[in-house]
Amino acid sequence: MTTAAAQQEDKRGFEAEVSRLLHLMIHSVYSEREIFLRELISNASDACDKLRYAAIASPQLTQGAEEFAITITVDEEAKTLTIADNGIGMNHDDLISHLGTIARSGTSAFMEKLSGDDKKDVSLIGQFGVGFYSVFMVADKVTVTSRRAGEDQAWSWVSDGVSGYTVAPAVKERAGTDITLHLKDDAEEFLQSYRLQTVIKTYSDHIDLPITLVVRPKEGDESSERVNEGKALWGRPKSEVSDEQYKEFYHHVAHAMDDPWMTLHYRAEGVIEYSVLLFVPTERPHDLFDPARKNRVKLYVKRVFITDDCEDLLPGYLRFLRGVIDSQDLPLNISREMLQNNPVLSRMQKAVTNRILSELEKKAEKEPEAYQQFWDVFGSVLKEGIYEDFDRRDQLLKLARFKSSAEEGWSSLSDYVGRMGDEQNSIYYITGDSAQAVARSPQLEGYRARGIEVLYLTDPVDDFWLSMVPEFEGKALKSVTKGTADLSSDDEKDGDTEKKDEGSKHSPEIEAFINVLRQVLGDKVKDVKTSTRLVESAVCLVADENGMDMHLQRVLQQHQQATLPQSHILEINPGHPLILGLASKAMSENALTDLEDAGMLLFDQARIMEGEHPEDPIAFAQRLSALMLQASS
Repeated sequence: MTTAAAQQEDKRGFEAEVSRLLHLMIHSVYSEREIFLRELISNASDACDKLRYAAIASPQLTQGAEEFAITITVDEEAKTLTIADNGIGMNHDDLISHLGTIARSGTSAFMEKLSGDDKKDVSLIGQFGVGFYSVFMVADKVTVTSRRAGEDQAWSWVSDGVSGYTVAPAVKERAGTDITLHLKDDAEEFLQSYRLQTVIKTYSDHIDLPITLVVRPKEGDESSERVNEGKALWGRPKSEVSDEQYKEFYHHVAHAMDDPWMTLHYRAEGVIEYSVLLFVPTERPHDLFDPARKNRVKLYVKRVFITDDCEDLLPGYLRFLRGVIDSQDLPLNISREMLQNNPVLSRMQKAVTNRILSELEKKAEKEPEAYQQFWDVFGSVLKEGIYEDFDRRDQLLKLARFKSSAEEGWSSLSDYVGRMGDEQNSIYYITGDSAQAVARSPQLEGYRARGIEVLYLTDPVDDFWLSMVPEFEGKALKSVTKGTADLSSDDEKDGDTEKKDEGSKHSPEIEAFINVLRQVLGDKVKDVKTSTRLVESAVCLVADENGMDMHLQRVLQQHQQATLPQSHILEINPGHPLILGLASKAMSENALTDLEDAGMLLFDQARIMEGEHPEDPIAFAQRLSALMLQASS
């Protein structure tokens, strides 16, 4: 901004969400206050990466500039700590956008996760890109002086973290940002050289920029010393990297506070060369289910940061990964547009994806309990690959885990097949919104009574990949809510037609009742049949063998994607006392009139058990009231 108005001092108050965050920072007792230095160094490193990338297209931005570096200056007399970089810098609008408000997409998720417990809430810092504000844990005043690369005017941002902030014109000779912290009395430990060196070594030794510590003591000469090794962690041999260094690099690259669940570090050499350092988080990133499904792995070319928004770098179902892939074969001046359909990138994606899935297979085999913890967090995302990735579908199916009616915890499809009886030829499943909900479904009663295991598939993506996977290891996958339940007795399956015929016959009253229900319900149902799957319940709804699964239909309707509503089959339990009682009236002269309300109530009851509303709630309430009145008289 270069208008006359912008040249004047600009005083503003913090937005409400920032005020809440700053209050949390200032008034919380945080066990690791030194985290502020990690956040500022990480931000400075990112700023240098951004300018390095921008200079590929616009070399004039770095013309005559020094090598990228971070300088931390201690002034014992003034009790200030300054973190300076020569990166991309900020102008007037950037300072307001980045420091006056939490402008990033994680804002709402961060605020939603606030629990009211300050100690717990403050641990979310960093995970949502709000690390800058951690400075107010140690400073009662912060001055940010910045000049954006390619612009002449510098700007200052000053705040005490309470009353608001001021943006005003400033003087700065070079592009970059200087952040000066006026330390609180109880934070003077961060004026001590050895304390700062320890923090930098612990949290930021991996930063691929020189970090220099300058100390200006009250007495004596100024000293200057490079503190970090400054070599890209992914470029080092695994034998030279400690678990602690991996952990701190993960915190840096993922902006996360948890520890990595799995670390994958290797270098590929051959036709194409690249280095990989990837992490599977322990906790779910806040943007995991963002509709954009972006992966956040950073792409480097010859250690120059290119982008962290490359949709072709990894498939969408691996978007929970964090880390770095550094290519030696892509051109340095490659643009995001040129990355699309790039053959080198395609080969990298294929190889890296195969390696990741291979490592997950090893984990699942060697550490099944740890793998189940991973599946709890990321299984619903990984299953998207079963639908999307035809080439790796079999591999992903073997990695998939499911809840079931027979086992506690998670089971694989192979586990299920291993538990199948000799006579069972299909893998049975039921889809729904939760394991608790589907476990109470009436369609399970016959299977449970006969000891047949049913898988509970409760992720939205399950409804979609099932339509593309007809079998597993030669066993057909069958929904218990579709078609006729295959629950015949063993001798019936062996061909005892006499018993089969006897089992299919019902009393005249039941047959008459079925005809009455067909007339009462009309086109509300596709048909009315007796059921072999019901044991305790009187009725249930099932889809036709070739129809759409009922849960899938509900999912599509919720997203306004369903076509025409599909009628379902109403199954009745011929041995249930309610059905027997109603059937006893089905052969009377006025059966159609006398059983109309009962038939509609049975239909609505079946809908309710499927998690749906009665078709006509008012009529349902009236019929129910009339039935209760009749029972009470």
